[in-house]
Amino acid sequence: MSAHVYKKIEIVGSSTSSIEEAVNNAMAKAAESIRNIRWVELVETRCHVEDQKIAYWQVTCKIGFTLDEN
Repeated sequence: MSAHVYKKIEIVGSSTSSIEEAVNNAMAKAAESIRNIRWVELVETRCHVEDQKIAYWQVTCKIGFTLDEN
């Protein structure tokens, strides 16, 4: 078995309904162009406020994935 080499990127997902959906939205978008995703690390959670109410959730995620072997 060969050793894996990983890369991490940082993205921000958002949702008007929940933190979990914000993470899922980020993952779904990342999966469109990144293969071999292995983990998601939640770095920061915040919400945008409009008229004294939460308008949407924002979650900063670090996504780890393995690089293709040649």
